[in-house]
Amino acid sequence: MATAKRVKLLSIAGTRPEAIKMAPVIQALHGEPWADCRVLATAQHRQMLDQVLRLFDIAADIDLDIMRPNQALNALTARLLLDLDAALEAEAPDAVLAQGDTTTVMTAALACFYRRIPFGHVEAGLRTGDLRNPFPEEMNRVIAGRLARWHFAPTERARANLRREGCEASHIWVTGNTVIDALLRVAATHPDPGAPIDPSRRLILVTAHRRENFGAPFETICRAIRHLADTYVDVQVLYPVHPNPNVREMAHALLGGHERIILREPLDYAAFVGAMQRAYLILSDSGGVQEEAPALGKPVLVLRQETERPEAVAAGVVELVGTNFDAIVGAARRLLDDPVAYRAMAKGASPYGDGQAAGRIVGVLREHFA
Repeated sequence: MATAKRVKLLSIAGTRPEAIKMAPVIQALHGEPWADCRVLATAQHRQMLDQVLRLFDIAADIDLDIMRPNQALNALTARLLLDLDAALEAEAPDAVLAQGDTTTVMTAALACFYRRIPFGHVEAGLRTGDLRNPFPEEMNRVIAGRLARWHFAPTERARANLRREGCEASHIWVTGNTVIDALLRVAATHPDPGAPIDPSRRLILVTAHRRENFGAPFETICRAIRHLADTYVDVQVLYPVHPNPNVREMAHALLGGHERIILREPLDYAAFVGAMQRAYLILSDSGGVQEEAPALGKPVLVLRQETERPEAVAAGVVELVGTNFDAIVGAARRLLDDPVAYRAMAKGASPYGDGQAAGRIVGVLREHFA
């Protein structure tokens, strides 16, 4: 009796957040007898991507090693499109999966479109409605969404965004967000945060690296952080600094040398989850942190003007404060000074899923192919 041919699926990841959110899907596919899951790393973020792949015991079958120092978006996009096209020609997958809103994801969707390969978009349908904010992520996810065959939306709001753009309802599945799958698995191990945290002080965890905040907005963020550290002697700040020179140089110039501000290299994902678990509150311009921290009961002040994740704002566990000094300091002081306000935000509400998103995604693909 002939053995059925296995379906060849290519999963693509380029940055740390992509690897975190694709890892549960890749692991689930590796357990499917009908699927041959191959992994392609573009290495848009080299070191941080590798950390996550090691954590989840995932080996890249193809590694494009795409990043170069100070690489402009046009150059990155051109190199990605050419190298991804060559990989697709060599691999000839039956379908491709990628997550999110990076240049890796946008070029993967476009390369698949040109080769008529079905593309599955994990975390589909996030929108701010402003192509310039966040830049270039909003444009990336809009293009990926326009070209995708399968839209794996994390929430009903994301599904509604896709329907407004004309996506067929039969091509959209609300699965929850795979980041909760990854987070819950790692948090259950109670990882060490990898930094000398003083248990007698309240920890403010900071992540800030968005391209649209480079320059004056990032300078204001740093001044606000230092003001909070100066004002509250019972506060300690942990800031794993992104390696981009636009971030690193200013962060060390404005925040370095303070006895209660710890500037570290980027933490690996397990250590970062450990830091979130120990944090009192979090200041961040990251998208993933807006999803992860509420599930751990940690308030998040978002250092952006808009968010494509309004569900957490509506739930009262995330607040948009932008990059205005008074807004950042005022919101942080309210949480540090008012226990009632703090408890209202630290209630542990997670609008992004139950940790079973990867199984739902694989179920959709199984029904289609197997």
